[in-house]
Amino acid sequence: MGFNYNDCIKEGLLRKIPPSKDKALQSFKKAHEWLKEAESSLAGGALNSTIVASYMVMFHAARSILFLDGFREKSHACVARYLEEKYVKTSKLDKKWIELLDHSREVRHNDQYNLEFFSTK
Repeated sequence: MGFNYNDCIKEGLLRKIPPSKDKALQSFKKAHEWLKEAESSLAGGALNSTIVASYMVMFHAARSILFLDGFREKSHACVARYLEEKYVKTSKLDKKWIELLDHSREVRHNDQYNLEFFSTK
């Protein structure tokens, strides 16, 4: 399902909330915790865990921006659509970071749900 920013708003998958530095900081701290797990998983050769942890680093870092801006997601894909609309289109963020976030989300999804997907270095 390919959502754009307006679809995310219309479907309630991105919702306006009061901006929160506290929630942004909490999400950023969560990203840091996941980064430690990703590094440990990779060092231990746990590739499936590395994929999940690495994606969660990116998700929580991106989500912290939404909290600062006063938005809450109900869809992981809509986090990327928000950043595209508000940050890439205004040249505050390079599109390559959204492409990486989308790619990582898809790899994490395949790792968790596709029985034919196997992680490799």
